[in-house]
Amino acid sequence: MHTLDTFYIDGEWVAPEGTATMPIKNPANNTQIGILTLGSTVDVDRAVAAAKTAFETFSRTTKAERLALLRKLLEITKRRQGDLARAITAEMGAPASMAHDVQAESGVGHLVSFIEALEEMVEEEELPNGDILNREPIGVVGMITPWNWPINQIALKVIPALATGATCVLKPSEHTPLSANIYAEIVHEAGYPAGVFNLVHGDGPTVGAAISSHPDVAMVSFTGSTRAGVEVSRAAAPGIKRVTLELGGKSPNLVFADCDLEKRIAESVAECFDNTGQSCNAPTRMLVERSCYDRALELAKAAAQAQKVDDPAKQGDHIGPLFDEIQYDRVQTMIQTGIDEGATLLAGGLGKPDGLELGWYARPTVFADVNNNMAIAREEIFGPVLVMIPFDTEDEAIAIANDTEYGLAAFVQTGSAERADRVARRLRAGVIAVNGRATEYGSPFGGYKKSGNGREGGVFGLEDYQEIKVRTPFVV
Repeated sequence: MHTLDTFYIDGEWVAPEGTATMPIKNPANNTQIGILTLGSTVDVDRAVAAAKTAFETFSRTTKAERLALLRKLLEITKRRQGDLARAITAEMGAPASMAHDVQAESGVGHLVSFIEALEEMVEEEELPNGDILNREPIGVVGMITPWNWPINQIALKVIPALATGATCVLKPSEHTPLSANIYAEIVHEAGYPAGVFNLVHGDGPTVGAAISSHPDVAMVSFTGSTRAGVEVSRAAAPGIKRVTLELGGKSPNLVFADCDLEKRIAESVAECFDNTGQSCNAPTRMLVERSCYDRALELAKAAAQAQKVDDPAKQGDHIGPLFDEIQYDRVQTMIQTGIDEGATLLAGGLGKPDGLELGWYARPTVFADVNNNMAIAREEIFGPVLVMIPFDTEDEAIAIANDTEYGLAAFVQTGSAERADRVARRLRAGVIAVNGRATEYGSPFGGYKKSGNGREGGVFGLEDYQEIKVRTPFVV
């Protein structure tokens, strides 16, 4: 049983002011594996004060000094990758292989790309007009991260702050505190000065709101639901602070008849179900050219029925449970909604897979004959549920793809390079994946419309944490 009753503030693990607690549960069997103490506004004030004090000196460190610390951070993150993976499996149900090779590995991959970006970044330069431009750290950054990719999102926020000379207060999801505490231990061992990085556990309405509205926080970086992103923006607005948001998605996947249909359908279904469908950029709307639609249905059904679901503690390429009972109930409700709306249930459906009744496991589900007005085509389900929509022309496919309040990612499957380029340019989304190839570490990640603003990763991620100052050159 894990007892998490201290926060990392000003370089030390300290007892919180808050006294409320909540259980930490394993979604694979719904057993309690720990207890977490939740913070209060007083804890946020302490952490922000520590970060504000640390900023006075850390903001003046040289790029060489910050790079040395990042390289030490990288060394320790690699060494503790297994610890991070085991925590992620226990607290949110990511299967062991995926937790190590993808979830925890993201803490390494993003760190490498940020080091490379900082090495190349020019922090002072002369403009063509002779003025001097400086890129400086923005100040104290408040960070609020989700449970579905816990280390990925922590790395995308904490590392650019450390790289640019900003200081930070992190509120990880209260549902995935084990991996967050390990990350705090990694930062501490790397030798960062006291107050540069602080961690406060708590819920959104208390700790999250206190961070968002705090007058000494210069920037808030939030990843989560669009609904919660609106609340963060409202809380931050009176302080005119910078707010970056990475929110929901309902990503379209445009499948044209000229692609390698067998390969692309199988890969697309697997991509949708990856992380048990609990990814904001998952390709959950498959738009298929009508001339190959019937064959695509056969292939998607076969892929869904072949998708293995099993205990996340096991190694392998299976998917695990949904995160918790609330998420399970929502997915079940949306599956029932799809049935009620008249969509064709091609695979899966309501209930749990045979033999997996204890945890929050869902059946990999595919709906056919969906139209874009149905709730299952418009709402983010956040589970292993794929909807398939036919189209007749390229223009119609693009129109359906863009007919969403979201714009995080889109996917294109085609055998034509010209079509891939033409379609990608017209899709209103921040990330376009062509023929199963994912973007690499260091590329900017973020969305259009209600999927958020700002970009995470690489040089663009660093720039979000910087202010631009211009000054005139010295003259006598």
